[in-house]
Amino acid sequence: MSFPPPPAFSTSRREIPISAPRFMGNESKYVQECLDSTWVSSIGRFIGLFEEGFARFCDVPHAVAANNGTSALHLALLGCNLQPGDEVIVPTLTFVATANAVAYCGAKPVFVDSEPRTMNLDPALIEAKITPRTRGILVVHLYGHPAEMDSILAIARRHKLFVIEDAAEAHGARYRGQIVGGLGDVGTFSFFGNKIITTGEGGMVTVRDPEKAARIRMYRGQGMQTDRRYWFPVIGYNYRMTNIQAALGLAQLEQIDLYMAHHRTVASWYAHYLSPIAGLITLPIEESWCRHAYWLYTVILNDAVPTDRDQLMRDLAEVGIETRPVFYPMHVMPPYFEPDAHYPVAERLSARGISLPTHIGLTEADVAYVAGHLMRLCSR
Repeated sequence: MSFPPPPAFSTSRREIPISAPRFMGNESKYVQECLDSTWVSSIGRFIGLFEEGFARFCDVPHAVAANNGTSALHLALLGCNLQPGDEVIVPTLTFVATANAVAYCGAKPVFVDSEPRTMNLDPALIEAKITPRTRGILVVHLYGHPAEMDSILAIARRHKLFVIEDAAEAHGARYRGQIVGGLGDVGTFSFFGNKIITTGEGGMVTVRDPEKAARIRMYRGQGMQTDRRYWFPVIGYNYRMTNIQAALGLAQLEQIDLYMAHHRTVASWYAHYLSPIAGLITLPIEESWCRHAYWLYTVILNDAVPTDRDQLMRDLAEVGIETRPVFYPMHVMPPYFEPDAHYPVAERLSARGISLPTHIGLTEADVAYVAGHLMRLCSR
């Protein structure tokens, strides 16, 4: 793809949201079928079709739909038989749902710092955090870049730990040619309104082991035994996806290649238009062994930029550009606060990171507008 030289930014104000869903296919048709049939709750043909389609997309035998991505994480941990008092290795730099799902099981999230290039869990720091109580590793493919799975899976095998992939932000990302969601024991996805494809709220668990899949389905539906109606051998949860959500999801899945391709195109536009200030900000990288999903295009302000990150975001908002800070590390959150802890990479990424608008509705002119104002603010 060839580009013209980076232009001077436009002074004509635009309103550019961080994300915005688009419904360009069969969404209305499928939802109308739900309404016409009256199958609008957690029974209906679109749930099975969406599960089967997403399993094929992730190249796994089983997929279990859930009402949101956090529920999917909780179900994945229950499927791996996590117990109260157990410990799970978790990156400190993640969205809070990753840690919360571990806590829902009565277990303890044990935090590990990030490596700076991909912002993901640093495999070199995992083994120092393993104790006799450790049962698994919860990997996050942060902002769409896959974690370095070979090292993580090797550690898990040595210590007999399960591995769960939190791929909420990484629809379609690939690690050494294999799509995420099928690399560990279980994968989880979110279909919140800001994700690459959306059901409004919704999630999915991807599984290879049929016994785990059956256990996850049981926990999803109040704990009811699948072959014995209204018999509940365990305390379960109402984490079911509705037929309407699944109808939206199936229609979005039919166009996922288009959505994924546009996210990568947006990333290529940003890389081009921000190249003049490469010394002032660190752009997201794509390691040679992966294919980045670019859920959000996240940049890090280098020390050469004296402006406070939050002030820069407020300045961008003044010209209509919505941005987001990189997540706060879990170890500074009140429920998980570690008073003497220091995770230097995660802390710096969190303090200096900005996620820029990244969605299928963006045009090249939109990206040039965002880049132009970011360049202006970083260079002043």
